[in-house]
Amino acid sequence: MQEEISGKYIDDSKQGEALMMPFAKPKNIPSKKLYLESYGCQMNFSDSEIVASIMSDNGYETTNIMEDADAIFINTCAIRDNAEQKIRGRLRNFTHLKKAKPSLTIGVLGCMAERLKKQLLEEEKMVDIVAGPDSYRDLPNLISEVYEGHKAVNVFLSREETYADISPVRLDSTGISAFITIMRGCDNMCSFCVVPFTRGRERSRDPKSIVAEAQDLFNRGYREVTLLGQNVDSYKYTSNKEDENDEVISFAKLLRLVANVSPLLRVRFSTSHPKDITEEVMIAMVETKNICNYIHLPVQSGNSRVLELMNRTYTREWYLDRINMMKSYVPDLAISSDIIAGFCTETEEEHQDTLSIMELVKYDYAYSFAYSERPGTPAAKKLLDDISPEVKLRRLNEIQELQRQHSLESNQKDIGKTFEVLVEGRSKKSADFNKGRNDQNKMIVFPKEDSQAGQYIYVKVLDCNNATLMGQIVPSPIINN
Repeated sequence: MQEEISGKYIDDSKQGEALMMPFAKPKNIPSKKLYLESYGCQMNFSDSEIVASIMSDNGYETTNIMEDADAIFINTCAIRDNAEQKIRGRLRNFTHLKKAKPSLTIGVLGCMAERLKKQLLEEEKMVDIVAGPDSYRDLPNLISEVYEGHKAVNVFLSREETYADISPVRLDSTGISAFITIMRGCDNMCSFCVVPFTRGRERSRDPKSIVAEAQDLFNRGYREVTLLGQNVDSYKYTSNKEDENDEVISFAKLLRLVANVSPLLRVRFSTSHPKDITEEVMIAMVETKNICNYIHLPVQSGNSRVLELMNRTYTREWYLDRINMMKSYVPDLAISSDIIAGFCTETEEEHQDTLSIMELVKYDYAYSFAYSERPGTPAAKKLLDDISPEVKLRRLNEIQELQRQHSLESNQKDIGKTFEVLVEGRSKKSADFNKGRNDQNKMIVFPKEDSQAGQYIYVKVLDCNNATLMGQIVPSPIINN
């Protein structure tokens, strides 16, 4: 997954410039400047927009120039050791800024903050604030503590906090696509994952606030929303938990409610868990045109024994059954996945099972990683990380090479087809081309002609590579049969 930040764009391997939106300075409060960086998943980017809103209400406006900042917040990821080491290196880069401006406040937010707590303050001397994912409302108080000469920590995990009443500051100035967090935390105890420990238990947000946020975004010109959760399919909201007759809003019902904001508002969602994806969700997708035909369904491994060690609660056969069910409703459904190479005790034959499930499903794209043991997880406590780095890397390369082939095959099948595309803006490589995504979440680049960001157009695909479709705008809708 990728994320955008105020000032930078980071996806573990690439860096580039990103635009940001200024936000209003509250009256009668001296203006200060905040520089935000986010690492990790889309949820972290969404959280940064909540942080920006809270800080805006307390007199901070964002800047994309670090040297101008009165406060620097890094919203962190703890999913892999590589991510944490990158953040530690980033903090060390701030030393010269702290020396030049001793009043500069540096804060570490998010999952890494929750996991390491006071250790960060002891090891990274320039860090002033450590705040977990459920303590962002307390940031103004934490800054006050720093001004009084103290280090400040709040990593309390809440069973209630959803930030439902916070109107996020949209840091993406294109104004076309936005994230809406519908739930927080996770009750799945996958043995390799730190999320239940860094983000706490599952809690679902009031659907009325979600729909209101979607409506506000649409009124402001946004044309696509992505509903976010660690496991969106387990979304479940009851307004009165003591009343057995009160209506329960499932994820499928929520999808329909958000899609009903307008047929011109595309609705996507991430991430799904194989054990929770339901036929009700697929029926909603079939019956509601603006719910996009794309699902991210992590498999992690193609071998049932390894899946059991991961505590994924499904087998290889169960996963494939879910894939067949989904495609029985939506034959042209695009599916992506997460895959871990070299999990504890994985044999060569079990690695081959992962490659074979990839061959059976043929993901349109996938995110793959070498297993990284995370302290405190069940896997770290109970399982031996006995696969050498060299073998992990070799298996990862084999997974990634196979996925490149499948992605290219998937894209080649689209040559000659015409898709409805939501224009996102200018292509990175040329001012003469625009880019946008189709219903299946595939990026398409085309000569811009008179197309504008936020507009729906039709594009015929003429060529492709393994990552991108290339095409030409056509004047009238042509349905692919």
